[in-house]
Amino acid sequence: MTKDKLLAPTIEAFADHHVITPQNTLKHAIRSVSNRELDDPVARAEAALANLSGEFKSWMRTECDRLAAAHMAVMAKGFTDATRGELFRAAHDIKGDAPTFGFPAAGAAAESLCRIIEHAPDLDAVPAELIQHHIDAVHAIVREHNTIEKAGVAKELSSRLRAIADDYLKAANKDRPEHLDALEAPSIVP
Repeated sequence: MTKDKLLAPTIEAFADHHVITPQNTLKHAIRSVSNRELDDPVARAEAALANLSGEFKSWMRTECDRLAAAHMAVMAKGFTDATRGELFRAAHDIKGDAPTFGFPAAGAAAESLCRIIEHAPDLDAVPAELIQHHIDAVHAIVREHNTIEKAGVAKELSSRLRAIADDYLKAANKDRPEHLDALEAPSIVP
C-alpha cells in the first residue's frame, strides 16, 4: 500500500484544467560522475566512423553493383513490381549512404533516379538512356572520386542529371498537377 501511495501522481486542480504530474521513479537510477568519467558519444561515433572509413569505398562499390544488377533485371524483364522495387531500393540506399560514406554527389544522382522511378507516370516510357546515365553517373562518381577536381565534376554531373530528369518529369506529368507539386518541393538531399 505504501509503495502504491509513493507512485501515485500529484494532481493539481484549476478552474478549467487539471495538471497531473507523475512521480519520478528513476531518481535511484542516476549517479554522479566526475568530469574525467564523462562519456562523449558523438566523439565515440566519430572515432568509429574514422576506423571504418577505409571500408566506405568498398561498401559503395557493393551498392553500385546492386544498382547495376537491379538495372540489368529491368532491362531483361522490363518494369515489373519486383524489378521496379529493387531498382528504387538500390538507388534509395545509395541516396542515403553516399553522403555518410563521403560520396555526396553519388547520393544526389541516386536521388534523381529515385525521383524518376517515383514520379514517372509510365516507367516503360522513360527514355532508357536517362536511367542508364544516372546509373553510369553513380558508378563514375564512386570510381573516380579521388581528387577535389573530380568531386567538382561529380557535383556538376549530378546537378545536370537532376535538371534533365526534372524537365522530363515535368513534361511527363503535365496532366497530373499533384505530381508537379511534388516535383517543385525542395530536395531533402543537398
